[in-house]
Amino acid sequence: MNTPIVPPLAELTASASWRTVDFISDLHLGADEPATFAAFRRYLETTPADAVFMLGDLFEVWVGDDCVSDGLMIDGANGSQHAASFEDHCACLLRQAADRLALFFMHGNRDFLVGQRLMNLCHTSLLADPTVFIFEGRRWLLSHGDALCLADRDYLRFRQQVRSPAWQQAFLARPLGERQAIARGLRQQSQQQQQQRKQSGAGYADVDANAARQWLRAARAATLIHGHTHQPAEHALGGGLSRVVLSDWDAQAAVPRADVLRLTASGLQRIAQL
Repeated sequence: MNTPIVPPLAELTASASWRTVDFISDLHLGADEPATFAAFRRYLETTPADAVFMLGDLFEVWVGDDCVSDGLMIDGANGSQHAASFEDHCACLLRQAADRLALFFMHGNRDFLVGQRLMNLCHTSLLADPTVFIFEGRRWLLSHGDALCLADRDYLRFRQQVRSPAWQQAFLARPLGERQAIARGLRQQSQQQQQQRKQSGAGYADVDANAARQWLRAARAATLIHGHTHQPAEHALGGGLSRVVLSDWDAQAAVPRADVLRLTASGLQRIAQL
């Protein structure tokens, strides 16, 4: 597959008051991962950051904003929550965090159906993918990263289909229960494919270096920050360009993972949350 045309580049300039900015991705929050949700709650309650950027796959699955109850409320006097579902609890947690943090969300390959209703409810800003983030006079390119995994041709064809407005409109028109059943089936299929890859020794597709360089040059940025691959590392791309991969979160893994990438005037630092 040829290097993709660079999509339109949105820009966001940090508030002059921000001193610390955090980047996270791939938490894959779900009702069956209570330890990871608890770690996320602790993180939001304790982070010293002024802003938190959630760069995709915050949720394991999101089938539409109507999975959040219409009657969702937070009692500001005592912080009590009135929530009926796991999605409600997630929305309450974000809403409370937004009282002291600037929150930003970017779609991932699991939660691309998050919509403006949820963003409004949680006082969170939706980011385009990719976005140029300007902080302390330096430009950083932010992306979930999946669109740059050019070797994963099957996924990119699927991505093109499900990101189309027509497909999304048709899917969201289905009853909520039907959408949830479809999502469970797709998740089971994905887990089976992952297991087959492990058994065969096949690796996961990684970000294409040439594509990353093209995006960075178009953005006039030196560093790409992304998630998706679950392979946290720093990669030199040549010519002063690099990409930094965010950690996925899994509090129940044999070696628990939950790292934050923290940006200050001094640069980037990985901070373990577990």
